[in-house]
Amino acid sequence: MILPAFPDAAPLAGLGGGVLIGLAAALMLLGAEQIAGVSGIAARAFGLAESSMPRAGAWAFLIGLPLGALIVASLTGAAVPSFARPVTLAIAGVIVGIGTRLGSGCTSGHGVCGMSRLSQRSLVATATFSAAIGRD
Repeated sequence: MILPAFPDAAPLAGLGGGVLIGLAAALMLLGAEQIAGVSGIAARAFGLAESSMPRAGAWAFLIGLPLGALIVASLTGAAVPSFARPVTLAIAGVIVGIGTRLGSGCTSGHGVCGMSRLSQRSLVATATFSAAIGRD
């Protein structure tokens, strides 16, 4: 079944997505006692970090991210984005991975999970990347 697309509903879609991300982060913290920071979960999946989360669970989380987006795109009839070549994606992934390790997390981890826990590190990190992005 394809759901109707509502072009004027973009702000509501963003709000809904934000609510779902916050809900998922809260459920993961309360249910699994794990922070839903993608970089930490990716590190666990690749065996680079220790965690109470099983590696299989980390892989399921990572696979579910693009899979969920593909399911929503197929249900709504939205265009599925094209991606760069695999080599380009791999190089970009390594660079982003290095940055997240240096920054002790990624934007989603600091912005959603860290800010909600009032983590001082996340408050500083979020203010820093928000200020840097705002300079366009």
